[in-house]
Amino acid sequence: MPDLRLSVVQYLNTVPLIWGMLHGEQRGKFELQLTVPSGCADAIAQGQADVGIVPSIEYQRLEGVEIIPGMSIASKHEVRSVLLLSKMPLAKVQTVALDESSRTSAALVRILMHKFYARSVTFSPAAPEPGEMLRQADAALLIGDPALTYNGPAQVYDLAQEWRKFTGLPFVFAVWMGHSGANLSRRLADFAASLDFGLAHMDDIAAEYAPKLGMTASAVKVYLTRNIDYSLDEENRQGLKLFYRLAHEVGIVPAEKEMRFA
Repeated sequence: MPDLRLSVVQYLNTVPLIWGMLHGEQRGKFELQLTVPSGCADAIAQGQADVGIVPSIEYQRLEGVEIIPGMSIASKHEVRSVLLLSKMPLAKVQTVALDESSRTSAALVRILMHKFYARSVTFSPAAPEPGEMLRQADAALLIGDPALTYNGPAQVYDLAQEWRKFTGLPFVFAVWMGHSGANLSRRLADFAASLDFGLAHMDDIAAEYAPKLGMTASAVKVYLTRNIDYSLDEENRQGLKLFYRLAHEVGIVPAEKEMRFA
């Protein structure tokens, strides 16, 4: 019987992190619950899961949690799966529809608009349907697989690329995060081994997920190896620290909490 309940994101970018739990030696060691990023955060907050791949902003909102070191879902430059779609240049945007499955990317849009574009913008949550979102607003935040496969008429702004342009740092979208009382330190090797197994089997992942997404296997592999960075190295931690500071400055979170690692 698995002793840890894991809430994990059902997007492609999560798959390498859990590949060992699905097909490797870690299979059967954890109970996996698949959901969207906001659902992972809610599962941790409500005690329905012990550990989750949680939107990074939620570390500042959740009490009694710690981060599993060494791993994340980040991007050093262009991410391709976190997009701001716009009907006009960003300097003219007044309303933005936010993908309701997002927490971190929604915070990132607010920071970019307030800090770097000096725009006073009205935000509203919406289902991740680009056409409908852009009927309601000037621009739309779209994340995950729907963003990765978007091929519509809107102007596209890659938000990791925008963050890098203004800060010179990578952006960390999500981290493994769990309750401090879950004794996570005894399972760190399993989390690391699961990711290592995924990174070693990228061809298998690409072959399985390409037809599901209507992509070529080579395109899936490029996305997972070049656009997504699974480390939590010093550069990524600096990007995360700046994100937390700016989130506090614009009033997204009430205080800036220091990162605590398992």
